[in-house]
Amino acid sequence: MKVYTKTGDKGTTALFGGTRVPKHHIRIESYGTVDELNSHIGLIRDQDMNPLYKKVLERIQDRLFTLGAILATDPEKSILKNGKERLNIPKITEVDIQLLENEIDLMDSQLPPMTHFVLPGGHTTVSYCHIARCVCRRAERLSVHLRELEPTDEMVLTYLNRLSDYLFVLARKLSHDLQADEVKWIPEKY
Repeated sequence: MKVYTKTGDKGTTALFGGTRVPKHHIRIESYGTVDELNSHIGLIRDQDMNPLYKKVLERIQDRLFTLGAILATDPEKSILKNGKERLNIPKITEVDIQLLENEIDLMDSQLPPMTHFVLPGGHTTVSYCHIARCVCRRAERLSVHLRELEPTDEMVLTYLNRLSDYLFVLARKLSHDLQADEVKWIPEKY
């Protein structure tokens, strides 16, 4: 199989189901941003950290591929003529959401209470988490916009929302583990 097909040379691409749309279509922006997020999470996973975090991040990457496939499927062609779903893969479920919530709660229980916003940074790995969190929020915003225009699986939005929370708490936990400074944002007074 060749990497290049030349079918997108005129600025369109195909969704699962064959529908061709412009490469700037909100559906493409949505799953393209999820793909970008997945790459950032890979960068985080490549850092020196607790192997448990790496295992959870790898699971998240798997789920993001699923989420991208869901977003890349034309809702009008999501059911085949034989009545089966076009995507024959496990969907995003409450179990996936629960995993993120459990990890958030576990990490948060080991951290001092947050009393202020924190400035992103303090250590390269922590900064990577904050970048991924921001990309996750963008993916969520785009997916919300898509949902306003076309049917979209609600679990996509829930997963992205919870994942951004997970990435924030992971950044705090890594700051703690790495003994990096967590700089509180305290607005200047006039």
